[in-house]
Amino acid sequence: MDKPESLTIPFRLQRSVLAVPGSNTAMIEKAAASAADCVLLDCEDSVTPDQKSRARRNIVSALNEIDWKKAGKTVSVRINGPESDQMQLDLSIIIEQAGTHINTIMIPKVSTPKDVHTVENLLLLGLQVSGLKHKIGLECLIETALGLVNVEAIAYLSCETNSSLEALHFGAADFSASCQSGIATFGQSNDLWYPSLQRLLVACRAYGLRAIDGPYGNFRDPQGYIDVAKGAAEMGFDGKWAIHPSQIKLANQVMSPTSTEIKQAQRILDALEQAQNSGQGAISLDGNMVDAASGKWAANIMNKTKLIANKLCV
Repeated sequence: MDKPESLTIPFRLQRSVLAVPGSNTAMIEKAAASAADCVLLDCEDSVTPDQKSRARRNIVSALNEIDWKKAGKTVSVRINGPESDQMQLDLSIIIEQAGTHINTIMIPKVSTPKDVHTVENLLLLGLQVSGLKHKIGLECLIETALGLVNVEAIAYLSCETNSSLEALHFGAADFSASCQSGIATFGQSNDLWYPSLQRLLVACRAYGLRAIDGPYGNFRDPQGYIDVAKGAAEMGFDGKWAIHPSQIKLANQVMSPTSTEIKQAQRILDALEQAQNSGQGAISLDGNMVDAASGKWAANIMNKTKLIANKLCV
């Protein structure tokens, strides 16, 4: 089934997604001043059970007191998962007290479409109770074997009327544990999980969702981060997580079109325009065939370049 044209998904720039524990106010303030495209305020794994309430309070204060829009940030809140008794508290408190400042809610450990429906229903209820007209998107973290088995069905939810689903993220750490992998470190090899990443990416592209690669555990290994991020970028991912400020610049660089790509994309678009004016469908450029498929690639490059330029002008 094709995605209905009326169900358009916001194209948010998410080259870098900086994950920040909600329990740490200093880190939240630094995140707002960073170069990250997206700041992920976390209520889940980076927050210990005894700090959950504090994290919610800190996140509410940060959402209300920091001008995230002026800072050029997409702001996401990672709630506790569908299996947690904290999830409903996260949604009700944060939406009621600071919902107008949230762009997306991230649902961790999504294993079935039912998990998404549960959160979406609670989110809609919270917005109605609070009287908010502001639309909040949903992003899903695929980090279990069952989640990957159902990833196409989860992505397909974006075709539902009034769906809020915008993106899928791959969480290597929990996924490794779910698969009983022998690898103790996480996110440090795209080769290991290449088929899983590819499957998630294809599901996203099939239904118009953004695809984001998850964290790289060793923040003292910049070259390793670059190598993995390049692999994700070449595969087609839109962005990558950063768990340390030092990874933000790396993500932004790798996930941005290069000057060579931008020049080539513009040349392709110009050549195709000339070809169309002369009644040709495909032409040769630098010894390579250029056709409509090449034009789609070039248009993607130029659209992302424009988004980045607009962000830098904010």
